[in-house]
Amino acid sequence: MCIVFGGGIRVAELNLLQEKILSDGVIRPGNVLKVDSFLNHQIDVPFISELGKEFKKLFGDRKVDKILTIEASGIGIACLTAVYFGVPVVFAKKSAGSNMDKEMFATEVMSYTHNRKNHVVVSKKYLKPGEHILIMDDFLANGCAVSGLLDLVKQAGGIVEGIGICIEKGFQGGGDALREAGYDVRSLAVIEKMDAETGVITFR
Repeated sequence: MCIVFGGGIRVAELNLLQEKILSDGVIRPGNVLKVDSFLNHQIDVPFISELGKEFKKLFGDRKVDKILTIEASGIGIACLTAVYFGVPVVFAKKSAGSNMDKEMFATEVMSYTHNRKNHVVVSKKYLKPGEHILIMDDFLANGCAVSGLLDLVKQAGGIVEGIGICIEKGFQGGGDALREAGYDVRSLAVIEKMDAETGVITFR
């Protein structure tokens, strides 16, 4: 475990993403970590590309036909990781637009950030039986988004090779529940706790 204090005193060495969280992330009340300056609003492309390389190292021994994520904030990391795997990215859409195919896989995902359920869909053209899928997202908290993506892969008859996450809120338990269910979840930064008042972050 690595404990990092807001004053910059560190115990243990930090990885690339942990350093970026400390320098550019903002802790807000309610266990909210804002990283929109580099990850999920404005995208620091050279930096996120480095994270993509890390995911290639973590899952490079797996057969991966496609990377699956959910719109919108997972698309950046999924695309920059896909460059190193040389595979397409498929992203689940949160509503069925008029230009979507009628033949779709669909599931519901609860968004605790917005306190509502989202109906998410993927065209059956882009998820096929027997395909090896790497699931990716920017954040993992309660695990609802990833569970929805797992459901879509299951409906399609695909094979989940792993789950790649940039930032996991370990204290919310979603990642540990998925690991206990047998999924290979790899998170580049796992936060055990954070305090908006003191600026203290504890990484697993």
